[in-house]
Amino acid sequence: MQKNHRLRFGLRFNERMRKTSLRVCALSAVVSLALAGCRGDETYVVPEDPMPPNTILLAGMMRELSATPGFTDSLIAQLNGNKQGPALMSPALIKTLKDMILGRDWQGLDRFPGWTLATINPTVKIAGRFIAKKDDGNANQADAGADANAPIESGAVTSERVKPYIDLGPYTLERTETVDFDKPSTLPGFTTEGIVSELGAGVMRGDGPNAKLAPLHAESQRLADVMNRLSMNSLSGAKQVTAAIDGHTVATPETMIAALAASGHTVAVYDARYFANFGHFHFKREEVMMPFWVDSQIAIPGERRSLLVPVSHAEYEWEIRAPKDKPGINANISWYFGIDGKSQFRTMDTQDQAWVLGRHAHTYRDKDAVEVTRLVGEMVVAFMHQHLRRPDLPFGGYYPLGVCQDGVAAIEKKMTGNDTLFPNTADVSLFDDPRDAEVNVMMAAIPKDHDGGLPSPERIFGSLPVDDLNAITIPGLAQDLSRVKAAWQDGSLERTPTWMRRMMVRLIGAASVGLLAWLVIWRRRRNAH
Repeated sequence: MQKNHRLRFGLRFNERMRKTSLRVCALSAVVSLALAGCRGDETYVVPEDPMPPNTILLAGMMRELSATPGFTDSLIAQLNGNKQGPALMSPALIKTLKDMILGRDWQGLDRFPGWTLATINPTVKIAGRFIAKKDDGNANQADAGADANAPIESGAVTSERVKPYIDLGPYTLERTETVDFDKPSTLPGFTTEGIVSELGAGVMRGDGPNAKLAPLHAESQRLADVMNRLSMNSLSGAKQVTAAIDGHTVATPETMIAALAASGHTVAVYDARYFANFGHFHFKREEVMMPFWVDSQIAIPGERRSLLVPVSHAEYEWEIRAPKDKPGINANISWYFGIDGKSQFRTMDTQDQAWVLGRHAHTYRDKDAVEVTRLVGEMVVAFMHQHLRRPDLPFGGYYPLGVCQDGVAAIEKKMTGNDTLFPNTADVSLFDDPRDAEVNVMMAAIPKDHDGGLPSPERIFGSLPVDDLNAITIPGLAQDLSRVKAAWQDGSLERTPTWMRRMMVRLIGAASVGLLAWLVIWRRRRNAH
């Protein structure tokens, strides 16, 4: 009798334990799924409107043209040889872009590529002190593009050697001369030759003339050429070129600007920011909106996705206007280190597409304008030294020596004490030439993004080409930025969790549920006894 009672008790206990275990397992599954669901990346539908007038998204163009025989390959070929855009089209980026087009991933195309800098940088072969030249991704000493201990040459530099890295116009390093700016420029006016090309199917690449600046092209081109040549006066063995204006004779870019101001010209130097135009395409006379998107690793409040931002373009711009009471020079020029591998003064007389916008983050006049020009001249020389020491840097050094933002950010830091640009990609270990000590220090002073660090909100918002976020016309971007800015200002801003962090949260959650289940079973058994 007692034995049967114990048997019945044991069976009831086992049944209770079985039901309890099932409940715990069910609870564990629900909690685990909840953890996975709430921590996972939610699907985001990229908005495609409202759009500014006469503008079409890249996805909109490719919806119409992706089925056109050969057009996708033609587009990829254009971008693969791109010397105008904000980013190098590495093999990995090219493959991703092509897969999106062929797979009709229009959502992805409108936020291409949407990668972090840590993901982008290996695709252009930045690996510590060595920059690989091959596409297999295996960099070694034999196929390195440059090393940090490249010898410093002391021999004479020729025009032929510097030609790939700077445009000197009609001037050479082997001839001494004085350029007379009291006489008008004899250079030809603006032309779209070499700038605009027809790709067929209603697609054109390149931008036409800026109605305000293109008429000044002859003077602007001469001034840019001369500023580049004056910068080269300090190269070893270079003959001296000077410029003369209103009784002043000058031999450096900064003294040229000082002479213009002294002769009654109005001179302003702008630190300008724009959205970088990835393609410069036009389709059926509409501008094709083509930003190059990067992941800021900043969380958008209330959503499980990162703030993606278009890469910005930064440059210094000089606006020179003649005195009102006598003839003079009217010119606009710019400077930046471009994807063409050239750190140089340039003309800026093509018409930007409307969506890239534009903002002057800083304006410099008088002695500050002269100082900014001096620093830019030092940058031009320092980058030329880099090219001469490391001629095998892929893409002319674009990325390992920085992008357009690096030099502008370094000068901004020197002039204002702040740096408000993103991203910066320069490998500062390459900036070790004792002849360029000032530039080396400046480049070392700015934040570095090539290792995948977290950019500050100040730099994300400082890079934007607007003060008023509502002026942004890229669909969905203004709303995302406004939400992030509000979180930044009220102190609730969060970084986007990484994959590893999400996995850790899930593992910790699952482990906690498992521990809870074990405790419940243990206590049941203990109470049963």
